Amino acid sequence: MIITGYGILAAFIFFSVAFASATLILSWLVQPKAPNEIKESTYECGMKTYGDSRIQFGIKYYMYAILFLIFDIESVFLFPFAVAYKKLGLFALVEALIFILILILGLIYAWKKDVLDWK
Repeated sequence: MIITGYGILAAFIFFSVAFASATLILSWLVQPKAPNEIKESTYECGMKTYGDSRIQFGIKYYMYAILFLIFDIESVFLFPFAVAYKKLGLFALVEALIFILILILGLIYAWKKDVLDWK
């Protein structure tokens, strides 16, 4: 029997749900069942913990990480332009330059808002 069309999609969904469910059920079955204070405490690489483990970080760290992701993904989007530059022609080059210009404007905006300062 050959499965085609929506049968493949249904089989994929079925096996995905079955695998996820089996993994969750199996992990629940083999987990340790004797909780105590030491097992439920926060583990800090063998060091004794002090203070609360839920501290609030400043927004500057998140902003810096988001900017890093933006400019990291920029390089992923520019790679196809570099690989196929000769085939794409002048129009693609202008599009790539507009893309880079928009990102540079975003960087200048972030710089003026002092997002990149580590004070």
